[in-house]
Amino acid sequence: MHGDDSNGIDYSMLQSRLGYKLRRAQMVYFDVFFEACAQEGITPGLFSILAIIYHNPGLTQTAVSVALDVDRSAMVAAIDKLEGMEVVERRKSKNDRRSYALYLTERGKAFTERLNRKVVAGEEAFTTFMKDGEQEWLLDLLDRIIRARKDS
Repeated sequence: MHGDDSNGIDYSMLQSRLGYKLRRAQMVYFDVFFEACAQEGITPGLFSILAIIYHNPGLTQTAVSVALDVDRSAMVAAIDKLEGMEVVERRKSKNDRRSYALYLTERGKAFTERLNRKVVAGEEAFTTFMKDGEQEWLLDLLDRIIRARKDS
């Protein structure tokens, strides 16, 4: 583990850098998220797509791509994979016949719900070190950080 006292390395210049600490914390959380997804043979990125489609059926590939800030060509490959797993289906968009609307199959809905339970359970098991209210506070702070960059 980086940043501890046991390896004899001086991290003093990095210890007060918010970006460094956020990145390190993100890596820890991503590992927890990745493990939950890997149990179902899926990546966190694919889970994010499923979660968006689950709550927003009928969005186009482009809309999902924009919502997740993912390159459109990468989105096509991801949807191909999810379609191959029979969890997502493309249907011609009612508003624009040139694009496809995305929907979860019945299998996809059950898969996404099961996967979400595993992701939540993984996070809950990991966050036992947090005090009451800290997780909500941290989520709020992270949202404000994200908005600050978009608003600038």
